[in-house]
Parts: sequence; structure tokens; C-alpha cells
Amino acid sequence: MLWINETLSIADWELTESFTRAQGPGGQNVNKVSTAVELRFEAERSPHLAPPVKARLKRLAGRKWTSDGAIVIRAEETRSQARNREIARERLAEMIRAALVAPKRRVKTKPTLGSQKRRLKAKTIRGEVKAMRGKVGDDE
Repeated sequence: MLWINETLSIADWELTESFTRAQGPGGQNVNKVSTAVELRFEAERSPHLAPPVKARLKRLAGRKWTSDGAIVIRAEETRSQARNREIARERLAEMIRAALVAPKRRVKTKPTLGSQKRRLKAKTIRGEVKAMRGKVGDDE
């Protein structure tokens, strides 16, 4: 059971963990021990997430979202398999927490009359400055 917040938890059947050998430095430990964790969460089939949350989660996951509706998170930061499992589970929980927050709707506002007048006045002044530029004629 992975707890997201007080009201939401993810069941164990929705999570699949596989272990592989990690990349990078580490000497003989890297060659012998499978410490990297690949956590797979079946998000599309999850009964615990509402459809709007799933849509936001899909947008947040980006390339981690597979074509069959699963999220794949890979953790290979430490030499410890247990610590990598914790890191992967925490990343998934943070992603779901971010998807649970619905974005605020933008309230349309009109520019004030004073700001419109200031903008138009600045435009006319700037236009006058630009009109003064150019070649000097032989008027005199």
C-alpha cells in the first residue's frame, strides 16, 4: 500500500517493481547486484484516481507515461536497492500529489481606463519622437 495523502492510497496490485543492474560507477557492486528499480504504476486502470486527476497525471508524467496507460519510474541513485525503492515510490507519490491539485481558473480582467489612457499617451509621445527622426531638409 502506497499512501499519497490521508484519503488516497494506491493498492499493491497497481504497482509492479522490477530490478536491474544500475549504470555508472560503482565497481564490482554495479556488475553483480541489481540495485536499480523500475516502478510501474497502472494509472489508466486505477480505480482510486478520478478521470480529471488521470488527465493531469498524464500531462505531468510526459515521457514516463506509456502507450498502455502506465507510469514507469526508474531510480538508480544509490547503491542500495531498498533506498532506490523508496526513492521511486516517493517520486510517484509526489507526481500523484501534484496531479490531485486542480489548477485555479483564470478570471478575465479588463485594463482600467487610466491604464488605457496612459498607454495611448505613451504611444503618441513615442510616435512624435520617431516622427522627428529622419533627414534634415533644406527648408531654411
